Amino acid sequence: MNIILLGPPGAGKGTQARRLVEERGMTQLSTGDMLRESRGSGTDMGKRVAEVMDRGELVTDEIVIGLIEEKLAARTGGGFIFDGFPRTLAQADALNDLLDRYGQKLDAVIEMQVDDAALVQRITARSTCATCGEVYNDITKPIPDDGKCRVCGGTEFTRRADDNEASLRQRLMEYYKKTSPLLGYYYARGQRRVVDGLSEIDTVAAQIAKVLDEAEAGSERATA
Repeated sequence: MNIILLGPPGAGKGTQARRLVEERGMTQLSTGDMLRESRGSGTDMGKRVAEVMDRGELVTDEIVIGLIEEKLAARTGGGFIFDGFPRTLAQADALNDLLDRYGQKLDAVIEMQVDDAALVQRITARSTCATCGEVYNDITKPIPDDGKCRVCGGTEFTRRADDNEASLRQRLMEYYKKTSPLLGYYYARGQRRVVDGLSEIDTVAAQIAKVLDEAEAGSERATA
């Protein structure tokens, strides 16, 4: 299955993506991760990425689509989770065309809805394990009493410099400005599904699993 996770900064997309990777064998395609990986790969595409980034310029849609195409061409496992892409309607159209070219489709677009005020409270209280990236929260998921990450045992935790209320509200504004058209776009295509992003992690995971199971069942009926 191929899915998109949509949600503002701090909605929990990364946490849920990791669970889908572990539980369903899916592959998370994060734009940032792909760019960093490609830059050091030595391939022709990697050299293009390095040149653009070294000039301090924004990577073009063409390059990002090219990176995604490389992943589709080498496809293995249980499908892709698109994280951080698409961000615009033009990118959404380009992704549809690319999936069509490889005989693939987008099975679901999952919007992780949140209350902005509650999200601000959540994000300003979060910290991350510097070793494995596990996310903790002073309110809902505090760092264990022994000071060790429950995933890897690491003892160093960091807070993002921009995890403050003023910065977060600006990031939320940018997200909604860019993403609102995508919500309507995927709703019109009958692909958008909504889950409560502020529920407990396991509850959100169960909601997402329900969406994927229903999409999978619908796909099987369509091909029967």
